[in-house]
Amino acid sequence: MSHDHSHGLPSGSANLNRAFIWGIVMNLGFVVIEFVIGIITDSLALISDAGHNLSDVASLVLSLLAFRLARIRPNSRYTYGYRKSTILISLLNALILLVAVGAIGYEAIRRFSLPAPVPGGTMAIVAAVGIGVNAASAFLFFRDKESDLNVKGAYLHLLADALVSLGTVIAGLLIIGTGWYWIDPVVSLLIMVVIIAGTWNLLRDSLRLSLDAVPPGIDINRVRELALQIPGIKDIYHIHIWAMSTTETALTAQVLVNEQLKREEVSRLKKTLRHELEHLGINHITLETDSGEKEENIPL
Repeated sequence: MSHDHSHGLPSGSANLNRAFIWGIVMNLGFVVIEFVIGIITDSLALISDAGHNLSDVASLVLSLLAFRLARIRPNSRYTYGYRKSTILISLLNALILLVAVGAIGYEAIRRFSLPAPVPGGTMAIVAAVGIGVNAASAFLFFRDKESDLNVKGAYLHLLADALVSLGTVIAGLLIIGTGWYWIDPVVSLLIMVVIIAGTWNLLRDSLRLSLDAVPPGIDINRVRELALQIPGIKDIYHIHIWAMSTTETALTAQVLVNEQLKREEVSRLKKTLRHELEHLGINHITLETDSGEKEENIPL
């Protein structure tokens, strides 16, 4: 039996922790300002964008919680620790965004029958501030966006928010120039489309990982090919690959080796295979070797 265990938190954990905190503080402050001005001016675009930004704050808080839970050591009851919480929180974040989408869409459609007059200038100014806040917040996660599903989700949503704010600025300027107040709910519907587009992949990946699917970017056939290229390995089967967290992937497999190999040769063979699998992003590996005949009709 061979077992390898490494902890794959993103590099620069302290910096990432600060990034979450700064992102939460900046976005929460902007949400309060945007919501108050939206109520005063009766702008659905500002109110809906504030609601979406509030859901982003909640997502950042949950992601920070997952980030910290993943660092708790395993114990006798939770032998993998709380790493799986990062996947569950990523799924919850996606569901929160979908609920926000439903609320925005309902109110926007209702307002088409009676568009409310909104001050386009105020709307454009507040949204312009939002571009700066969201872009600065997204930049905090730029370096680590590919290292963790929650970090990537935070980056994509904040970047999408910056683009949404840009659309709100354009809507405000159009209202000033045309007086067409129906542009306000139209922008809300566009915000809804942007949120759905940005959330779909996060929802899909989070759901798959929560069901212990093979993580994206890892091909089980490639695992077989790498193993069979190593001299001394006759076959590999009972392959199971799943995500322990949004940053760590585990694998267990049965390896059929040449019966003539000595113990130390088998040990070197397994070390070589572990090294190759680590290059695929698999960092928690358990291998069992067998020198007998493989059972028939064993699935992967």
